[in-house]
Amino acid sequence: MSEKSLQGKVALVTGGSRGLGAASARRLAAAGADVAIAYVRSADKAGAVVDELKSHGARATAFKADQAQRDDVVRMVGEVADHYGRIDILVNSAAVFMYGPMGSLSPQDAEYQWAVNVQGAVTTTQEAVAHMPDGGRIINLGSVAGDRAYFPGFGDYSATKAALGMYSRSWAHELAPRGITVNTVVVGFAQTDMVIPADSDAGKAILGTLPFHRYAAPAEVAATVGFLASPDASYVTGADVHVDGGWHV
Repeated sequence: MSEKSLQGKVALVTGGSRGLGAASARRLAAAGADVAIAYVRSADKAGAVVDELKSHGARATAFKADQAQRDDVVRMVGEVADHYGRIDILVNSAAVFMYGPMGSLSPQDAEYQWAVNVQGAVTTTQEAVAHMPDGGRIINLGSVAGDRAYFPGFGDYSATKAALGMYSRSWAHELAPRGITVNTVVVGFAQTDMVIPADSDAGKAILGTLPFHRYAAPAEVAATVGFLASPDASYVTGADVHVDGGWHV
């Protein structure tokens, strides 16, 4: 991706206060995009990311919204569009990770996970597309858990990521006439506060299955987000782009 290839573009990144969302925001800003960060609880972290981006010359703003609440999402996307005039790039990064044996999650937790990971992304995308010029970019952050049931107890979370991947492929068809690309970055195990700790028994087992025997740095995932948002990816759509260190091979 060439330097400042996103100059003049406006990006909305959900879950942008931490982890892969924050890394994606940094990558897009480095390429010249104005960045709107959506967050729900961590106002201090969102503010820190905004300040960091501004210190490097980017225009950045934080917007609060609960991805589990449709009205909140609709309001937030409208505020972003009013503030910046449009939305050229959408990165759906917001997610929660809850797991356990079948039936162990409370109905409330299971519904909340689905509301954030799936319905939140659906609503954000539907609303953002109304403010997106032709040739825009939609990038969903998926998971290898949506491709393969690699551990017992991941059914609820895996189902949300599998659903998001199918939405991506469907939207790619629907939005192709407008030149809008829709892709999923299928993430393996990255160093964020959502991942299973590497020094736990489960983490050690995971590391043993990875060819590189390490988790990804968030910046490594964000590099793919940056590529998919760039003009260089104009003919890439409906793709599941694996950034998993070879875990799926």
